[in-house]
Amino acid sequence: MRAGTAHAKAGVLIEALPWLERFHGATIVIKYGGNAMTDEALKEGFAEDIVFLRYAGLRPVVVHGGGPQISEHLDRLGIESTFTAGLRVTTPEAMKVVRMVLVGQVNRDIVGLVNRHGPFAVGLSGEDAHLFTAERKSAMVDGSPVDIGQVGEIVKVEPGAVQALIADGRIPVVSSVARGVDGEVFNVNADTAAAALAVALSAEKLVVLTDVEGLYANWPDNTELIDQLNAAELERLIPSLSSGMVPKMEACLTAVQGGVPQAHVLDGRVPHSLLLEIFTNEGIGTMVMPS
Repeated sequence: MRAGTAHAKAGVLIEALPWLERFHGATIVIKYGGNAMTDEALKEGFAEDIVFLRYAGLRPVVVHGGGPQISEHLDRLGIESTFTAGLRVTTPEAMKVVRMVLVGQVNRDIVGLVNRHGPFAVGLSGEDAHLFTAERKSAMVDGSPVDIGQVGEIVKVEPGAVQALIADGRIPVVSSVARGVDGEVFNVNADTAAAALAVALSAEKLVVLTDVEGLYANWPDNTELIDQLNAAELERLIPSLSSGMVPKMEACLTAVQGGVPQAHVLDGRVPHSLLLEIFTNEGIGTMVMPS
C-alpha cells in the first residue's frame, strides 16, 4: 500500500474518533426504506453499516416498512391496492398480505443479510410482546375523516423485548405491524413507528433513510439542502412540504420533541450514508435538533 493511501485511511479513522467516543454505547434507531431496500448492492451495504455500528460500540435498532414489496405481492395476487391521502387502504384481505410480506419476507431478508456477519440480528414484529399497540387511523380528505381499513396510529410502545435484545448485544429488526387492543392487526407507517420506538428507548439518534438528499428549502423551485434546523422551524415548514416528505419530517419532529437529541433524514441511495452521517465531521442530509 502506498504511504499516501495509508495516511488518507488513517486520517479517516482519526476523524471518526470523537464520534466513536461520543456515541459509544448509544442506541440509534434507523428507519430503513426506499431504494436502499430494493437495490441489491445497497442492501448488502446497509447490512455492513449496521454491523459496523455494532462493532464500533453503538446499539443499532432497525425499523422497516416494505411498500414496494407489498404492492408487488398484492398485484401478483390480483388484490386491488388503492391510496387515500397518501395512505394505503388496507382491507382485511390486503392486511394478510401486508403482514406476510413485512414479517415473513422483508424482515427475514434483512435479518439474513446482517447475520452473514455474525449472530446479531433478531427479527421482531410490532405485535411481538405488545411492542406496538395501535388504534384505527382515518385519512383526512377535504377536512373530513375517511375510513382506510386496518391502518393504525401507534398509541403505546412496550420496548422491553427490544431492550433485552440490545442488552444481549443483538440487533433488533422490527417490522411496522402493530396490534390492536381487540386483537385486530394494523399496518402502521414505518417512519412513525421508528420515531415512537426511538422515544421509548431514549435513543441518541433517529435516522430516516429515504430517496432524497434531505429536506430542501423550497422544493421544487429551490434545490438548496437544509443542513440543520430546529423543531420550531420544522413545525412551521411541515404544512408546505410534499406529501412524501411529511411523514418523514413529522417522525423527526416527534422524536426530538420526545427527548431524542438528534433526528436525521439521509439519502439511502448513497452507499454507506449511515456511516458518513455518524462518523464524519461534515455529515450529510438534514439534521433536526430540539428547539
